[in-house]
Amino acid sequence: MNVLKGAAVVGQSGGPTAAINATLSGVIRGALDEGSKGVISKLYGMRNGIEGLLKENLVDLGGMFSSDGEEDDEKLRILAQTPAAALGSCRKKLPDPSEDPDFYESLISVFKKYDIRYFFYIGGNDSMDTVAKLSKYLAGSEYEMRCVGIPKTIDNDLAGTDHTPGFGSAAKYIATTVQEIVRDCAVYSVPAVTVVEIMGRDAGWLTASAALANLINGEGPDLVYLPERSFSFDLFLEDLKIAQSKKPGIVVAVSEGLRLDNGRYVGEGTQSGATDVFGHKYLAGTAKALEMFVKEKIGCKVRSIELNLPQRCAAHLASLTDINESIETGLFAVRAGIEGSTGVMVSSVRGGGDCYSISFRTEEISGIANAIRCVPDGYINERGNGVTDECLRYIFPLIQGECRTVYRDGLPVHIVI
Repeated sequence: MNVLKGAAVVGQSGGPTAAINATLSGVIRGALDEGSKGVISKLYGMRNGIEGLLKENLVDLGGMFSSDGEEDDEKLRILAQTPAAALGSCRKKLPDPSEDPDFYESLISVFKKYDIRYFFYIGGNDSMDTVAKLSKYLAGSEYEMRCVGIPKTIDNDLAGTDHTPGFGSAAKYIATTVQEIVRDCAVYSVPAVTVVEIMGRDAGWLTASAALANLINGEGPDLVYLPERSFSFDLFLEDLKIAQSKKPGIVVAVSEGLRLDNGRYVGEGTQSGATDVFGHKYLAGTAKALEMFVKEKIGCKVRSIELNLPQRCAAHLASLTDINESIETGLFAVRAGIEGSTGVMVSSVRGGGDCYSISFRTEEISGIANAIRCVPDGYINERGNGVTDECLRYIFPLIQGECRTVYRDGLPVHIVI
């Protein structure tokens, strides 16, 4: 193997999570270890992802998280428990390498200036698109460099991996919060419907996790609707009436990306219609639309709850399994790059048998970028208003364990880069 010596750069992109900084801490640990071997000379962090790299807005992560050549374990531990993207994020769509080679030459000029030979990018589908395009251009370039994509997304919709870092913690928060909502809604005997909106544009993994309490203690939502199945207002009304015949307080978990048969979003009438640079519509209002529908058709007490940002930043309720695996993912990415991998994404592989285990490997990025991994049809019940026990057993191991959070003056300690 050709040992490639030089600096490394790492960035974060897309929506943040409660575990993305744990992955970053793993990359830092791996780079510092390789630095002690004389392979990685310096680790830079790009502020606000690829946008920061273009502006040469870089920070010396190796210097920040080490002392006298040794990694600062306490700082790295605090970084791992800090929610959101400590380096900042962006949503920049890169041009096709064949259509705008000058753009990529400007990137390579930055790499050459700082002797950067390793590029690590932590993100979801759109971020893997960035890694794929950069890798494609570098394949025809004389500048030798290695690019490794590191998965991150609470949506768990990346192809080529068993699950994504960040999902387990979000699932734990959602399952816990919905269980608490269920307990609150069981207090009164007055008929009422509570609709809880959960993130998930195309894949319903997060909404499915709301039902975990049904598997564990039977205190989960009564109805669950995922974007993998077309939504019907008529069937929804039937489902509600059946549920209300059994008890007064009904809790419904819905994905923000619910669509009708014609492809229109259920909450489209309450949305702005704005899109991001990747063409994704900004979604919200699905629960509100259903609230108005229930109020009109049934007339009982009804409320809508949008879980919103806490789903991805509630680090105080992070899954220990998720945090540990996120750190390992970052460490593995560095090792993979050092060993010669490029144009790849780190992938998790679940072991067989009754005891949960996970291992890591790399997958070609070209077959992953822009692909959506949806909830399998077999994980959704026949009626389309709930998920199967098989689905919940898949999610269950990912929420296990509680982190030993460092507190100061009653609040969790966070680090700012």
